[in-house]
Amino acid sequence: MLIKKIHKKKIKGYASNGFDISFGKYGLKAINKGVLNLNQIESARKVISKYIKKNGKLWIRIFPDKPVTKKAPEIRMGNGKGNFDHYIFQIKPGKILYEVSGSIVKYVAKKALLSASYKLPLKTIFITI
Repeated sequence: MLIKKIHKKKIKGYASNGFDISFGKYGLKAINKGVLNLNQIESARKVISKYIKKNGKLWIRIFPDKPVTKKAPEIRMGNGKGNFDHYIFQIKPGKILYEVSGSIVKYVAKKALLSASYKLPLKTIFITI
């Protein structure tokens, strides 16, 4: 499969979409910019799933879709861009990352989402409808 190599760009401005709760009652919102990879998104999802179990429903509002390239170690400068390494998702301030709803009480949802925020490399806040 051919993967298009994309230029690195700066993260500017605030989230223009996905900045309010659409599916659940509680959410985790980013308050600064950053980059998430698949492992970070998945580890936060596991923490939330552990708390809500089968009583609630979880929506992940982000998807890593930007390819990142990396040169092999001990390669000299030049010779073009490196090979594909992994995918990332660029977060703008105000973006909702996770949403939770169902028959769970507020303090359980808050504990789940704040525990998941420790797995992420950016600052987040807990919000409700």
